[in-house]
Amino acid sequence: MIVPSHARAVIIGGGVVGCSIAYHLGKLGWRDVVLLERKQLTCGTTWHAAGLIAQLRATQNMTRLAKYSQELYFGLEAETGVATGFKRNGSITVALTDERMEELRRSAAMARAFGVEIDEISPSDIASRYPGLSVDDAVGGVWLPKDGQADPVNITQALAKVHVIMAWPSIRVQKSLALLKTLAVSPV
Repeated sequence: MIVPSHARAVIIGGGVVGCSIAYHLGKLGWRDVVLLERKQLTCGTTWHAAGLIAQLRATQNMTRLAKYSQELYFGLEAETGVATGFKRNGSITVALTDERMEELRRSAAMARAFGVEIDEISPSDIASRYPGLSVDDAVGGVWLPKDGQADPVNITQALAKVHVIMAWPSIRVQKSLALLKTLAVSPV
């Protein structure tokens, strides 16, 4: 393994977040990036993540980030050739009180402002989309058809593979945190 003498960016952790940072820095044109992982990619918390991709969030920035992420993951397989397992099977959030329904309506209005596809649905709509679910005490809910589920390990592998496809050979994955001591990181 060749130890680089310097890097513009050093990313510690080869999970979905670290590989996403490397991916996005590469997209921005950064070429001198090192990703450090102590063992192998996804060996930390990424490997046991549920992989749920949901866009309805409490803040504007989190909603925008979640929407961007589901769009990225939807197209990542075509970009990299790595199957991510992403399926848009939608999600339902159910309100059991009028107050919760009002909160969902406010969240839905914010989500729509950022282009998130979201519909208010009735208890009978919930029952038809999720047969077997008791909706006797439901007031209503929201349906997000583009939410889904993916394989976090394969998403990470796809993000890591991009540097090879896009000829970003200077984005390197190093397998030892001890290498951090040998790198002089240039200020941004």
